[in-house]
Amino acid sequence: MILDFITWDVDPILIHFGDGGIRWYGLLWAIGLYVCWSITDKMYKRENCPAEWSDQLFFWLAIGLIVGARVGHCWFYEWHQYGQPWHLFGWEFTYRNPYIEQPWRLVKIWEGGLSSHGGAIGLITASWLLNKYKYSRYPQYGTSWLWILDRVCVGVCITAMLIRLGNLFNSEIYGGPTDLPWGFIFVRDGQTVPCHPTQLYEILYCFVALCVVWPLYWHTEARRREGLLLGIFLEIIFITRFCLEFIKNDQEAFEANHVLNMGQWLSLPFIALGIFLIVRAYMRPLSPVVDKQPESLDKKYQEKN
Repeated sequence: MILDFITWDVDPILIHFGDGGIRWYGLLWAIGLYVCWSITDKMYKRENCPAEWSDQLFFWLAIGLIVGARVGHCWFYEWHQYGQPWHLFGWEFTYRNPYIEQPWRLVKIWEGGLSSHGGAIGLITASWLLNKYKYSRYPQYGTSWLWILDRVCVGVCITAMLIRLGNLFNSEIYGGPTDLPWGFIFVRDGQTVPCHPTQLYEILYCFVALCVVWPLYWHTEARRREGLLLGIFLEIIFITRFCLEFIKNDQEAFEANHVLNMGQWLSLPFIALGIFLIVRAYMRPLSPVVDKQPESLDKKYQEKN
């Protein structure tokens, strides 16, 4: 028997206690971070990187992703229209952002609001800082922020899949009405007609990205072309994200009359960056294979720094 639609009425809270509880979304975020770190750790071991790099990676990765995702959402998506335009020094302001007026609310992650584009910016920033202030102590390895992200992006595919599964449990960020048999009625969000389960579509394209970048790292010389894996990852993720936005509901009211919504505008720079990185990777020679230096040399750099 083929269903005409799927009624989705799953409780977003896994374990209830008090007025709140442990939400599926938060749990899947945590699992995603751990899986991403675990995969990158295996890559580091394969390339004989210093043991402490793995712990440093987890700290910087988690901070960059969470802070970037939170700040990105609050800056990109929390603009709301005034009832009447507000004038100051001859300027007319139509929209306001409560997080600018009350910046302390940024830390209230439990209120919801994380952006994948902001998370991507956070990862790029964290990788640059991590390389500059930690990995650069070992110049014999010749790392860069691109070197880090070429490895991190493989695990991020799984992290993104788990986060979108969390969005499904929250009954949020879905598409418009559909008559396809896999349409979901998101009961907890007040829907009465089947809608596109775009969370599942996004899980699918993240899986496609994983199926591409995983073998490229483990079975080819792509890891020696700095920025190539990251560039391919960005193209798969953000081109499909750009196209998918045409069937997704706008996240905020201010997007209603725009030709492109916020998610599409934010995807364009990442698409351009991906193209640049792929072209750049093939215009440069392969990076040399760097074997682990003698232990005495590692100690020399540790003592010096």
